[in-house]
Amino acid sequence: MDARGILATKRDGKRLSEAQIRGFMAGYVAGEITDHHASALLMAIFLHGMEEAELAAWTHAMLESGRVMKFPGISRPKVDKHSTGGIGDTVSIPLAPAAAACGLAVPMISGRGLGHTGGTLDKLEAIPGFCTQLSEADFARCLERTGVALGGQTPDIVPADRKLYALRDVTGLIESLPLIASSIMSKKLAEGLDALVLDVKFGSGAFMMDRSRGEVLAKTMLGLARDFGVRATALHTNMERPLGRMAGHALEIAESFDCLEGRGPADLRELVCLQGGEMLRLGGLVRTLEDGKARIARSLDDGSARATFVRVIEEQGGDPRCMDERARLPKASQVELVRAGRDGVLAWRDLRALGGAICELGGGRKKLGDAIDHGVGLEFEVPEGAAVRVGDVLLRVHHEGRGLAEALALVERSFELVDAHAPAPLVLATWTA
Repeated sequence: MDARGILATKRDGKRLSEAQIRGFMAGYVAGEITDHHASALLMAIFLHGMEEAELAAWTHAMLESGRVMKFPGISRPKVDKHSTGGIGDTVSIPLAPAAAACGLAVPMISGRGLGHTGGTLDKLEAIPGFCTQLSEADFARCLERTGVALGGQTPDIVPADRKLYALRDVTGLIESLPLIASSIMSKKLAEGLDALVLDVKFGSGAFMMDRSRGEVLAKTMLGLARDFGVRATALHTNMERPLGRMAGHALEIAESFDCLEGRGPADLRELVCLQGGEMLRLGGLVRTLEDGKARIARSLDDGSARATFVRVIEEQGGDPRCMDERARLPKASQVELVRAGRDGVLAWRDLRALGGAICELGGGRKKLGDAIDHGVGLEFEVPEGAAVRVGDVLLRVHHEGRGLAEALALVERSFELVDAHAPAPLVLATWTA
């Protein structure tokens, strides 16, 4: 493989051929193409982008670097959901069992938190004993027995993505839209899906803060889904404010339990019903989104979603007693109150600062491999746009003393008390493949 020829093609802004892409990907995974060659190519892609067919070939080559899971023993439609993440975004945890209770199979490969957002795997591991490191055989067994499997990327699933993502991370190339889209979609396509719902966040707490770039990312991923014959819908949802009332691993798990019991914050339930309803529609189990939303809501209210998650916890080695006995979840020993310094209306300004505060408390990672404290986090007492009086409690900081001063400084930077504020809608736009 002539690595220099491939680099020169993209350096000059030309389209890479399918043969060039396949040769590069195979050579890089095998160690025959070096990191410095790969870095140069990624930089050229960052600068020049990729055409639609070129990106499809790139994503296909990533998929070919490992195994695509197949579940011949499962007759249910296989539908998953992916979120670009944000503060308090715990939708996946109640959504997966609710969708399974309504007849779908949900093979969900998730990630760990890094920076300001929490990872689904880390949240699940706040459940005592819950195992997210599943082999492919374990993953299939859980999916067959419960309708849900919640695990991480194994070494056999898109190994090219592991190498490329690590290289992008250390070379400042994370923000490339085609590389983000191919990274996300290659892992989702490796699940052997029939359909996919994408939740692309906007706002200061989102991975992609700029709304227009978020729209481009969503439509790029939808284009890849279409190229691979996977039915898909993308939602552009609000991360200008925290989702729900909790941010922090065990706190969000407890809030997920509330949702699975027909309780909990209205915005969390709304997104669970909306995304779950669309999953049911794409999977062919309902005719309309409204029918799907109603079925998901019934599963939350009649106990069937909760019962499914109990089975999931048991199947993945966790202790289901924590659903009834919340004291079994990790809990911080101290609580600090943040109060309003003046009369006004709460407006969130910098949600990344809230994620940074959780990291300072020990509940997030500054680099991969950092240990995390599942018990720390933030509890929001006042919704965005609500009027408060001086001295009112705005939020509670659950902590162990570590990094408290730094966390409080970040929390103070995250909001403002103003005379009037109109919150953005929960869902800004919906697109389909």
